[in-house]
Parts: sequence; structure tokens; C-alpha cells
Amino acid sequence: MRPPSMSGNFLLAPIPEASSDCLLPKSIKLAVLGSGRVGKSAMIVRFLTKRFIGDYEPNTDKLYSRLVSVEGDQLSLQIQDTAGGVQVPDSLLQAADPLARCVQWAEGFLLVYSITDHSSYQSIRPLYQHIRKVHPDAKTPVVIVGNKGDLLHARQVPTQDGLQLAHELGSLFLEISTSESYEDVCDVFQHLCKEVSKLHSHSGERRRASAIPRPRSPNMQDLKRRFKQALSSKVKSPSALG
Repeated sequence: MRPPSMSGNFLLAPIPEASSDCLLPKSIKLAVLGSGRVGKSAMIVRFLTKRFIGDYEPNTDKLYSRLVSVEGDQLSLQIQDTAGGVQVPDSLLQAADPLARCVQWAEGFLLVYSITDHSSYQSIRPLYQHIRKVHPDAKTPVVIVGNKGDLLHARQVPTQDGLQLAHELGSLFLEISTSESYEDVCDVFQHLCKEVSKLHSHSGERRRASAIPRPRSPNMQDLKRRFKQALSSKVKSPSALG
């Protein structure tokens, strides 16, 4: 299952200093999770700069920020890169764990494995289960990505296995090559941006509906005003007659 291509409607720019007389864009917080050496950092940099860089130093949990425009809506996007080899906490009480903090912070998730590394594929299910423990609402968007799709000669994870896992978990699945297709990488991130933005819109509508007080009836206010005028005229009438 693949989201419709939207890369043509996507713009990137650094987040500017906000002025007091302008509306701030919606904030979108995404996290990219997965084992080490699956291409998480390469995907983020490819998305933000259109460049592919194959080799990275071990990740130090970098946070990337950009102002993006998705189909006319401006969004303040933050993407949390995560270190490889993260361990899923045994208890949700381990709030100080980097993964736990990241999962609590983010609103949308990209779970990445490499088709050339079966152990990275096996890490996806526990990561997904941990996300659902922290975010029990199934509406929190999660996309599973099989990366390095160009290395077919070294494939260890069949495409069908990725599809089956995504079906069992109720997630979207894509198999891509970060090195060969900027458009596929862009579509993944843009799809997550749109899904999180939809959640914001729905929650905002619910908050507005509960916060708006019931207006007073204009007719009742008019009746009160007329009643006061009538009383005032009755009080003045005896003196006028005398």
C-alpha cells in the first residue's frame, strides 16, 4: 500500500523567527525509529536536502526542524532521529529512557528496517507495540518502511513479509530505496505530516465545541430591556399626572 505521490506540492524552508503579528504554523512532531545501519539518518537528510549521503557517524539523537508547506498549509516540522540499537523499555515507568521520551514526545512515527538485515525487520513489532502502549489511540499514524530496496542481491526480507507485518499491525507499508528515489522518501514524510495535521484538526474541533459557551437568547435580552423600560415609564407616570 502506497500513499499518493505528493512531492510536487511540498516545500521546505528553515523555520523563521516568529513575529508577534502573525499566526504560528501548526507544529508537527515525527520520530524515525529502527535498528542501527538501516538508513534512518540518510532518509531524513534526503528528505530535507534532496541529497543522499550514504555514511554517517553513529547517531546522537539529532532533532531536525523545518518550515514546510503541504498543499497550501504551513507546518512547523520537527523530526527526531534516533540512535541505532535502542532497546524497548520493559516498563513504561522508565521515563528517563531515550526511546520512552521520544515516543511520548512524537505524534507520528516512521519505523524503518533494511531489507538486507532480517534482525532489523524483527525489531519493528516490539517498537510498534511500545508506541501503542504509550499512544493507545490507534489513530496515531505509524508507517513501516523497508529501506535499501536497491540492494536486491543482498535481500534477506521478502517484500511479502513486510506487507504481512504491516497488515497485522494495521499500518501503512512501503519498500523504498533512499539512494535512488527522493520522491518516495518525500511521500513517506509528507503522508505522516498530513495524517498528524488531520489529528490536530479533529482535536481542535472537539476543543472548540466544548469551550464555546452557549449564547444567550437575543429575544430574552430584548424582553428584559423592554420590561425595564416599561417599569421606568410606570414609575414616572404618577408624577407626570400630578
